[in-house]
Parts: sequence; structure tokens; C-alpha cells
Amino acid sequence: MFAVEVRAHVMIAHSFRGELFGPAQRLHGATFVIDVAFFRRALTADGVVVDIGRAHEALASALAPLNYRNLDDLPEFAGQQTTTEFLSYYIFGKMAAAARAGGLGPGGDGLERIRVTLHESHVARGWYEAAV
Repeated sequence: MFAVEVRAHVMIAHSFRGELFGPAQRLHGATFVIDVAFFRRALTADGVVVDIGRAHEALASALAPLNYRNLDDLPEFAGQQTTTEFLSYYIFGKMAAAARAGGLGPGGDGLERIRVTLHESHVARGWYEAAV
């Protein structure tokens, strides 16, 4: 299996509900480092998994509405716990849609899987991975 991965970061604020989250129930900030890995069994005719430049653009586009925002205020997250795992799934959906729409360039349609990893610190990360 071939893979290529791109990275970006986003700075957000949010809060959680429930005793499980302890002090994180209060509004707090987070800087997530996001890695998106694209997988395919065979390289394209150009010898790549996807166009890395277009992958970076698609990721930047997916993150732009979140950056420097309080996620608690965004209508699309109303009632959601915007955990690392949930945000991984949300970004996966944006990246899979970009692949299906041709936003990753030639070869995006041949991807088998995408994995989105959110690093919430140097000691903790979560991810979502699925078929495209």
C-alpha cells in the first residue's frame, strides 16, 4: 500500500459537557496538528498517490472555517462534543468529499483509504480512518 501524508494546524477554542472532562468543561484553547494520510495500492500514471499540493489546499480549505474560532459557536457543531476523535471524523468527511469531487487532482478517485490524525499534544492523539 502506498501512502502520502500532509500536515497542517488549527487553533480553536471549545468546551465539553460532562464530568468525564473535568476542567475541560470550561472554555479552553487547543492547537491541533493535523496529519491526513492518503492510501492506494498502485501509484497513478504520474507516479504519485495524490497531488500533494492539492492535498494541502484541500486540508487548508477544510480547516479554514475552524481556525481561530470557538467551536461551541459554530452551528454545524451544535450539540456535539468536539473531541479529538469527533474532529478527526469531521475532517475525514471533508477530505473524502474533496477526493470524490476531484479536489486532489488526478488519482484522487483511486484512493482506497484516508486517515486523519489530530495531535492534541506531544503525548496524545486521536484519528479516524476509513475507506473513501
